[in-house]
Amino acid sequence: MKSNTISIVAIVLIIFVALFVWGYASKGGTTTSVNVVPGSSSTSKSVLTAPETLYDFGTISMKDGNVVKEFVVSNPTEQDITVSTVLTSCMCTTAFLVSPDGNLKGPFGMPGHGGTVPPANEVIRAGESRNVRVVYDPNAHGPAGVGMVYRFVTLTDSTGGTLDLEIKVNVKP
Repeated sequence: MKSNTISIVAIVLIIFVALFVWGYASKGGTTTSVNVVPGSSSTSKSVLTAPETLYDFGTISMKDGNVVKEFVVSNPTEQDITVSTVLTSCMCTTAFLVSPDGNLKGPFGMPGHGGTVPPANEVIRAGESRNVRVVYDPNAHGPAGVGMVYRFVTLTDSTGGTLDLEIKVNVKP
């Protein structure tokens, strides 16, 4: 009898663990640290181009504060293109559009945190370029925010296409 009881308890435990794992996986449980702007993968590629779409800051220290990267975004077409929205994948990242005279438009951030993200509505004339200034705050997540981090800035243009700019950084305390 004792052997049967142990067998039944073992089977019940195995079933419980299997149900727990299945339930966690079905709710989208994941261990990835990459944040992607919702809906960005279902849209088409932008007509805007950038010679560099990934920048690696390397290792930075939280105590040194924000880091900044400017990406160049060009309109190689023969028609004006409007950047309608600029969204970031996390609250720790903000973006600005730099006008030809050096003025900043923004900040643009992550939707759903602290209100709405304003529309960009910035026209890039045919053959022209604009800088997109990306600011990453390594202190935004506190002490838990150390390690390898990937963040995205997604520009949506008037054709509905998107262009993703990515930063990579290894944060140390």
